[in-house]
Amino acid sequence: MRKYALVTGSSGGIGRAVAKKLAQDGYSLYLHYHQNIQSIRELLEELSVYEGEYIPIQADLSERDGYKKLSENIFSIDSIIHNSGMSHYGLFVDTDLDTVENLLMVHVTSPIMLTKELLPKMIRQQSGNILFVTSIWGQTGAACEAIYSTVKGAQISLVKSLSKELALGGIRVNGVAPGAVNTAMLEHFSEEDLDIIKGDIPMGRLAEPEDIAESVSFLLSEKAGYITGQIVSVNGGWYT
Repeated sequence: MRKYALVTGSSGGIGRAVAKKLAQDGYSLYLHYHQNIQSIRELLEELSVYEGEYIPIQADLSERDGYKKLSENIFSIDSIIHNSGMSHYGLFVDTDLDTVENLLMVHVTSPIMLTKELLPKMIRQQSGNILFVTSIWGQTGAACEAIYSTVKGAQISLVKSLSKELALGGIRVNGVAPGAVNTAMLEHFSEEDLDIIKGDIPMGRLAEPEDIAESVSFLLSEKAGYITGQIVSVNGGWYT
């Protein structure tokens, strides 16, 4: 029987790579996006070579009820990949309330409420996967990204706690923590800055979105059937 996965933020670099890998793995997909409809159209074209059902759903997860618009359009579900996100770079003392609330809503509140809405479907079938694409900064923290580090750390705490609550019900909860990934999130860095970052990474390069997608694929698979409550660091040895 075909399995269904939800990928939030599927119009972004990591989201697209995850969607393509899961389509290769045989999943049908709910493809969440906020504004970038062109990216979703291109993704749907790329996925057309596979034999699944691919359903785009628009929703703004920075809005209080954005998760409801998404959950109301999801019927069968086997895996949830919480990938949607937004970054913020700046001094802590310059951070305004709107920025804090938006980051909390997108990374913490909406994923919590979306999971709560969809979880009964998994409980009924006594199986499922919930996976967060969190961040290296949720593990170790980053100067000038204090709020982003905070919300990513909250995701990691949720993985560790919720996994214990759901384990006996056959539902696994894990996360991947990317380091620096070659996506639009790094566009505000200069080439010189990126070279410095690469120099700090033991493997000497940025991650590609496909590196993250492969880890997601593994954690959703039966090969990881005894793994829950874990954060897999995909960072080239940058933080261990």
